[in-house]
Amino acid sequence: MPWYLYLALKQLFPSGRKFPFFTAISVLGVALGVALLVVVTSVMGGFGHEIRRMIVDTEGEVQVRASGYLADYRGVIQRIVSVPGVTAATPYATGPVAVVYKQRPAYPLLRGLDLATIDKVANLARFVHGGRLDDLDDDAVILSAQLASSLGAFVGDTLEVYSPLIFEKLKNDEVFLPRELKIVGVLEIGHQQLDSNTLYCTLRAAQDLYGLGPAAHGINVRLKPGVNEDEAVALINAAVPRGVRAHSWQDSFSDFLWVLNLEKGMIFFLLLFVVIVAAFSVTSSLLISVVRKTREIGLLGALGGAPRHVAACFCAQGLFIGVFGTLLGLALGFGALAVRNDIVLAIARVTQRQEVLQRFYQFKQLPAHTSVNEVMLIVGLTIVISTLAGLLPAWRAARLKPVEALRSE
Repeated sequence: MPWYLYLALKQLFPSGRKFPFFTAISVLGVALGVALLVVVTSVMGGFGHEIRRMIVDTEGEVQVRASGYLADYRGVIQRIVSVPGVTAATPYATGPVAVVYKQRPAYPLLRGLDLATIDKVANLARFVHGGRLDDLDDDAVILSAQLASSLGAFVGDTLEVYSPLIFEKLKNDEVFLPRELKIVGVLEIGHQQLDSNTLYCTLRAAQDLYGLGPAAHGINVRLKPGVNEDEAVALINAAVPRGVRAHSWQDSFSDFLWVLNLEKGMIFFLLLFVVIVAAFSVTSSLLISVVRKTREIGLLGALGGAPRHVAACFCAQGLFIGVFGTLLGLALGFGALAVRNDIVLAIARVTQRQEVLQRFYQFKQLPAHTSVNEVMLIVGLTIVISTLAGLLPAWRAARLKPVEALRSE
């Protein structure tokens, strides 16, 4: 080991002494910053991972749509299922409708499902409460949880559904009566956006409400496990007719995912300043060390130590603090993630807010998903910032002339 690295370690961890206060504070500051970054990025990644799972469970990995509607959706489905990597496909019809229940109006998004194929693509049945998906027929509907709550409707009630076609009928002086549908279930997927304002009915009922005849608005596609979504989209687009396009779930929910990634990036950027502040404290402590050990630095120069080696001694101290602080921070971060739900429940009990997490974020447990790339980024940035923190003290030590340093009092 070069002498300047050995000396850097000895200055940080002197032999025969307790753990130095300066080293402990510097390492702990870096460790806390790393731990915060690991915990926050993992939790934000957990939200994204859970939302991805919910979307894929209810929508499939790929959505196929046309500019208008799919007149021959059965033929398109045959082409789609012949694509390598595709497991199943199901048609759907969707659009806004007006709903009235006991003089309470609402304007949800209607979703028409093909009951013969929906279970091969979307696992909606396990999200239905107070009823079953099998109870759905042409004269029944299933409401999303928040829509049912806003209307005050329950399973067994009947509501009136008004189609947008009513305006076309009125232009021709025709009467288009609302359709009375019975509520046979409440569907709660587990996320605000997905549970916000949706009404589920059969594909035939949606076709009647929108005057589609035998057509559909789109097709949801389920892929085999491990199949790359972008590659599958390219293959499907090559197989379907002109005017029909396939989109991955990421493209379909691009705005929502962009906001989620923006929040994650901003939080990461802000918490990175914790590491930067810790690095400034390392710089300050090393500068004080340079001033206190001016004569020792002069002695090193008089014994033949090159200025670059003297500078490397102090720069290496910043590197070692970064490495040890990063290791301790990773241990603290992953330890906190392991008991995150216990911590959240304890805080909720103390503040009497046990239902807040589930009410606003729709998760019974705090999700976490750690990305290897993000951990490597945290480790790399922390070590680089800590090493840079030793540059100014290193430059100051390298500029000291041996004769003047030895005369220093």
